[in-house]
Order: sequence, then C-alpha cells, then structure tokens
Amino acid sequence: MTVLVAVQQTETPDTLPSRKARLAYREGLVASTAGVAPGFVQGNLAILPAEYAGAFHRFCQLNPKPCPIIGMSDVGSPHIPALGADLDIRTDVPRYRVWRDGEVVDEPTDVTKYWRDDLVTFVLGCSFSFEEALLDEGMPIRHIEHNVRVPMYRTNIACGESGPFAGPMVVSMRPFKPADAIRAVQITSRYPAVHGAPVHLGHPHLIGIKDIAKPDYGDPVPVADDEIPVFWACGVTPQSVINAAKLPFAITHSPGLMLVTDLKNRTMAVI
Repeated sequence: MTVLVAVQQTETPDTLPSRKARLAYREGLVASTAGVAPGFVQGNLAILPAEYAGAFHRFCQLNPKPCPIIGMSDVGSPHIPALGADLDIRTDVPRYRVWRDGEVVDEPTDVTKYWRDDLVTFVLGCSFSFEEALLDEGMPIRHIEHNVRVPMYRTNIACGESGPFAGPMVVSMRPFKPADAIRAVQITSRYPAVHGAPVHLGHPHLIGIKDIAKPDYGDPVPVADDEIPVFWACGVTPQSVINAAKLPFAITHSPGLMLVTDLKNRTMAVI
C-alpha cells in the first residue's frame, strides 16, 4: 500500500495527507515516516500507567530538549483530538514497542490488545518537523536520501531526574559540511517544540558515542570526509529511560516510525 503525501489544493479532514498516512498505518503499512506527509508534525510516543504520568510529565519539563510535549491524552483514552480528530493511538503508528520490566517484549503494528484503562499517552515533538525547514533551504538529509531510519545514539549526557525516570539523553545525527552545519543550527533554533538547535557538533566520542557507524537505534548513514556529524536531542530518550527505570509496563513507538499528526510544522516555529 502506498501512502499519499501530496497536499491537496483544498484540504478537508478527509483529504489531509496526515490522515491518509495514519489510515495506511492503521491498515498495516510498516515503513519509516521520514518524509511522509510534508508540512505535518510527527511525534514520539510514551504511553505509561497513570501512576507514573506525573513523574514523567515532570521529567519532560526538566528535559525539554529531548522531551518537548506536544500532546497528552486523558487517562485511558486512545484519542488526542487536538492532534487529529480521528487519531487512534492504538492503531495509527507503523510499529510499536511493548515494554515489560524495562525490556521490549513485542513490536506489534497494533496495540489494541495491550490497551488498559489506566494508560496516559504523551506525544513528544520529533526532529522530522525541522527536517522540512532544512530541506526547504536545499540542505541534504542523508537518511532521507538513503531511504533509511535516522541514526540515533545513547550518549553520556545525563537527563534531569524525576521519580523513576533517569538516564542518558538519546541524540539523532545528520551529517553536514561545516558551513551547512552552522546554517542548520540557525534554522533549527526556530523550532524549540521539536528539539530546537543541536546539542553537539563533531567529535562523537565527547558525548559517549564509540562508533558512529553503529547507532543504538535506526540505521547508519555515511559521513563524508568533508562533513561533520551534527547531533540533536531525540524523542527516543524516554525509551532509554524506560529501560533504565525497569518500568513494569509501557508502550512506545518503534524508533523512526512515528505518529503523524494534523498539526502543521509551521506552527512549531517561534520566529
């Protein structure tokens, strides 16, 4: 099945490319969401029992770079109308991860059978939103060029702690020539709700990355001799933290396979 991503001349709720993408995933399509539904915000998922929701909310407030909240559900509800009128958290992501005691026990395309009345969904901003701004400036995005998932790495950058939530920040990487890296900093600084400016440029070992060719999540991409790796805080950070906290139960998205919302990327820019 092919996801239709071209924006209609006159958009209605039924013709939004974001909704078409969600319906395709709801029907079972599994594919990276990078480049899907241009113009629309994508989000990372962290779905937790209500007893942990308060501590996680504070964790996000303490760590706004990797965990910018763009949406949150009511307890037990699989819907977040502000992100999409027909959006169903249980079915509308290409692939999920189900966690028990901090370990992934299943990676289904539908989590309806795992749904519980005490679950709270957090949707966190995703760097795919600022990639559109980079592309508009003619800047190459390597993982999109190679049709793979963005490479992501656990770092030695400690997150602020809240309750059981503590651990290292996860970053995503895009290589650029130095002049383009400077421009990328300027462009992405306008998007604090979707991770904002990079947290590190060059020298991966300084943030605890031993081998840039071996990401912890996603897929490796080539870095040319005249390029430097540029690292942004990543919304996969909660998955690292869930692992460290050994939570008895949680659900997340599979890295690189996001929730496509009906929010517009332009609404995420501050200037």
